[in-house]
Amino acid sequence: MNIPMVDLKGQYETLKTEIDSAILQALGETRFILGPNVQAFDQEAAGYLGANHAISCASGTDALHLALLAAGIQCGDEVITSAFTFIATAEAIRYIGATPVFVDIQPDSFNIDPGKIRAAITGKTRAILPVHLFGQAADMDEILALADEFGLIVIEDCAQSFGSRYRGKTTGTIGAVGAFSFFPSKNLGCYGDGGMVATNDENTAAQVKMLRNHGSSQQYHHDVIGVNSRLDELQAVILRIKLKHIDEYNRRRLDVARAYNERLAGSRFQTPVIPEDRDHVFHQYTILCDDRDAVRETVLAGEVSCAVYYPIPLHRQKAFADTVQPELPVTEATAQRCLSLPMFPEMTEQQIATVCEAVLSA
Repeated sequence: MNIPMVDLKGQYETLKTEIDSAILQALGETRFILGPNVQAFDQEAAGYLGANHAISCASGTDALHLALLAAGIQCGDEVITSAFTFIATAEAIRYIGATPVFVDIQPDSFNIDPGKIRAAITGKTRAILPVHLFGQAADMDEILALADEFGLIVIEDCAQSFGSRYRGKTTGTIGAVGAFSFFPSKNLGCYGDGGMVATNDENTAAQVKMLRNHGSSQQYHHDVIGVNSRLDELQAVILRIKLKHIDEYNRRRLDVARAYNERLAGSRFQTPVIPEDRDHVFHQYTILCDDRDAVRETVLAGEVSCAVYYPIPLHRQKAFADTVQPELPVTEATAQRCLSLPMFPEMTEQQIATVCEAVLSA
């Protein structure tokens, strides 16, 4: 049995009739740039999240970039974030000439460790950018308390956490602004690139809307230098349909994670913690193990997919060689031991059993 990391084809087959019909309708309407589906998706996503505003854009990376710009982060500022994440988190900080300051992560959640943030704050620090990694919210109460104490802005990286809640609040609505990705493999994914910025602040929302459209709030009137980052109308069609199923998808991911935990219990593999005070939506199911690379080869040999997210922390990447190289022991140990297993809502009991058999055989 060849088990993929994510089965996008299987999911499409369950939605094919509705998606195909809606796409054909959008093609017939020929309103491809900031059309009715983009406008409707923005409203529906804001309603789902409980945010006053949701502004779609072309990618998750752009969402981070736009969020930082709209929050007033400037060249020379410092933004504290995690080194155990996809490069887009720190890449967006660099886009505007700011400096990412990396701190260590927690060993159980893989999220930024609030206890390590205080020592990283300097006179140049303007923001904290926590990543809700793999679908689990960071410790936002502690992060917000530090931000309040030092007058900092909190910008949430929600690329992997759409639908995740932290003590009753949806990720992306806890800090000043949240950035989402709709990359195809995400919990809520389109069939190309897509992203979104969420905020409760009217001025921030207006800035993002203007910035994503060449700095224009009125056609051919450009108040600032913006970018071209508009969600495609056809991607909005797909996202509107999938949004109606996101809670079901996330519940099923949690079911798969619990089944994995049960089957792997008592083994030498460290399985993810499922917290009680927040919803883990399991964009990825990631275990920790010694001899990770050998385990990975054994699992792959059993025709079961697996992946390493992330093998090289950002502070060790060549692209950030000119930044301060902090000692991040938990981050580096995690990067050497992490292995992500197949995770998608449509997984069957037989597929779950096959994955676990392949892992335990290692």
